[in-house]
Amino acid sequence: MALRNILIFDPKGGISERLRESLDEVAKCLHIESAADAQKVLRSTPYQVGLVVFDSDSESAFREVELLVNSSSMTEWIAIVPPESLSSLSFQALLLTSFYDYHTLPLDVRRLGVTIGHAHGKASLRRSVNENQTTASSRFGICGESPVMQSFFQRLERVIDADLTVLISGETGTGKELVAQAIHKRSKRSQGPFVAVNCAAIPENLIQAELFGYEKGAFSGAGQRKIGSIEAADEGVLFLDEIGDFPMSLQANLLRALQERAIIRVGSVKSIPVDFRIIAASHIDLLEAVKAGRFREDLYYRLNVLHLILPALRERAGDILLLAETILKELASIHKNCRATGFAPDALQALNNYHWPGNVRELKNRIHRAVILSERRLISARDLGFDAEVQASEELGATLENARASLDRKIVENCLRANANNVSKAARQLGISRVTMYRMLNKHSIATAP
Repeated sequence: MALRNILIFDPKGGISERLRESLDEVAKCLHIESAADAQKVLRSTPYQVGLVVFDSDSESAFREVELLVNSSSMTEWIAIVPPESLSSLSFQALLLTSFYDYHTLPLDVRRLGVTIGHAHGKASLRRSVNENQTTASSRFGICGESPVMQSFFQRLERVIDADLTVLISGETGTGKELVAQAIHKRSKRSQGPFVAVNCAAIPENLIQAELFGYEKGAFSGAGQRKIGSIEAADEGVLFLDEIGDFPMSLQANLLRALQERAIIRVGSVKSIPVDFRIIAASHIDLLEAVKAGRFREDLYYRLNVLHLILPALRERAGDILLLAETILKELASIHKNCRATGFAPDALQALNNYHWPGNVRELKNRIHRAVILSERRLISARDLGFDAEVQASEELGATLENARASLDRKIVENCLRANANNVSKAARQLGISRVTMYRMLNKHSIATAP
């Protein structure tokens, strides 16, 4: 059996010497006397198990150890502590949030050996999960190992190279634009542009000019020619998100453009040929919208050539924790001050038990908030917003829109506060543009004054 590598941070060295002798047959121990040296070693050599021997109850020693443990998320740490240190509430909190387990002195080497074995097993599982995450998401840039997602990926594979119109159905927040981008990046049009238009976000009186463009002087304020989104998508992909909200009065114009693969700018009579592939997405049932008279039947069939149905997150058994770990890893790489490296047991249970009305978008928003606000190594259920008040609100039937708006508002407010109301810095931290940030401030009536 291969020897396990164990890193022992023991400033005085007495405990590590005894452990090296006792664990000689099952483990290869490396003794380090300073946290700085331990961090240097971990940057070059992975250790799945680490031991920390506490010989001081000073706050500076606690902080040094906490930084070491939180900076090495792939290592399971075990604390060896003097019994009297457990009377300190701050020390108890450190053990609970940052360590896999702890042992009190005098040391029971046999019992410690069992704990090391368990910790090594858990670290191996984490490493395996991380490797599988990379494999699972590398194919389309979309995480998913559940049977329903594997079936979706098989269908997506056939759709990519067909160069036909695609309709993507799925609840809000399932990742329909991510699927559209995956189709574009892997199709023969990958070198062409990907132009996204959110049909629900453009006022009805502006959407024709947005899609078809206009000539100089076409209307008041048209000071120069503007190329529309359809024309901009020439030789690429036009993604029409929330197509179900496209104004009924303009659907005939869109249908003509799809049929003729040509557009006429507002204020012109010249027909301009455009070579584009259209991908449309909707969270509503378009066929029901047709029956209700809110969507043209001929446009529906023009769009519904190839149909992809993206499963809701609650239907993707086994994917929630995979997605949560992946999202946390991505956000932690962006937010350099992030201390969270994983999820506490109550958070894992809450993630699995929750209904996810906002799907992957809601999952990402909750984890984003936790990354910004949590001061612990392991994100708790409360950090994710799963406290009694939130649960009660959701159980009483709060609307999805209100729940999402409340969560977005909290994230923006907290990020602004953390950046002293500097809108530019807050936007960069949230990974959005300043324009989008100002739009969110206006939408949620958030004041930026100190």
